[in-house]
Amino acid sequence: MTLSEIATTLDAAAATAKATSQISTTQSFDEDEAYEIQRLSLEKRYARGEKYVGMKLGFTSFAKMEQMGVHDMIWGRLTDAMCYKSGDQLPLAKFIHPRAEPEIAFLIKKDILQEISLEEIPEYILACAPAIEVIDSRYQNFRFSLEDVIADNCSSAAFCIGAWQPLPTSLNDLAISLTFGTQTVQADQSNAILDNPYLSVCNASRLAKKYGEQLLEGQVILAGAATPAEFIPINTKITAKVQTLGSCVLTSV
Repeated sequence: MTLSEIATTLDAAAATAKATSQISTTQSFDEDEAYEIQRLSLEKRYARGEKYVGMKLGFTSFAKMEQMGVHDMIWGRLTDAMCYKSGDQLPLAKFIHPRAEPEIAFLIKKDILQEISLEEIPEYILACAPAIEVIDSRYQNFRFSLEDVIADNCSSAAFCIGAWQPLPTSLNDLAISLTFGTQTVQADQSNAILDNPYLSVCNASRLAKKYGEQLLEGQVILAGAATPAEFIPINTKITAKVQTLGSCVLTSV
């Protein structure tokens, strides 16, 4: 298949919530080609009226990078159709095998046109908030290679952001949890995100510059998961909580 044909296949799998075969088992392609497939696939969503609203990062755990044998994080594109408000219902019929992750989100204050440093973050980032990211691989059995997952927009499916909070001096050593109903199913600290969640903003700016993507005023950055993802059961209240930042909630139906 051509890169465009692979993009069409992945777009159709996402749109119909029907899994497709892992591409790399029958065709080899490299990381740059995978990002081109991702771009082509998202162009189809834009053509249907979806709007690009920001970037999400993956492999923001150094242990996960080592486990996957990669030297850098990966990234995917977010659209307005993926965005849910805290308190919304999450219709599981729209997904194949959705999983939830607790994260920290950032709101961009002004256009980021180059790689920025930690010291520059207050100039470019207006606020942060607790977030839930819903990932949903379009591949059968949630199995994929590095190139497969990049092509599949890094499994981006949905996200929910809580109330925006002023930027604290530090986002380190904050307890982060994911709760289903009254049961905490995942918990860790914010340091699990690159040892410092603010580094996700710096890396997002670097990757956006490298791949020619935009990070503009009013858009968002999802910093990456602080814990492993959990499969979402139906009729479940999903809560992501970040110490001092608050929480956000979705209910699966």
